[in-house]
Amino acid sequence: MMHDWGWGWGGGMFLGPLFMIVGPVLLIGLLMLLTTWLTGRREGSVRVRSAREILDERFAKGEIQYKEYEERRTALGA
Repeated sequence: MMHDWGWGWGGGMFLGPLFMIVGPVLLIGLLMLLTTWLTGRREGSVRVRSAREILDERFAKGEIQYKEYEERRTALGA
């Protein structure tokens, strides 16, 4: 008498390799998700710049003059 624990003939032959593939795939996926969550990095996420950073960049590029830069910087409360 064979002890197949209710899987029927050869059930372990088909499910064994399946679990050997699915197990590591789930483990790798879980590790990737955990790493992404811990580092706070999201694919395609963009860092939002502050108004002061944008103003500084515009002044550095020469898009605005010093007087306008100072006025806007003061208005921002910097």
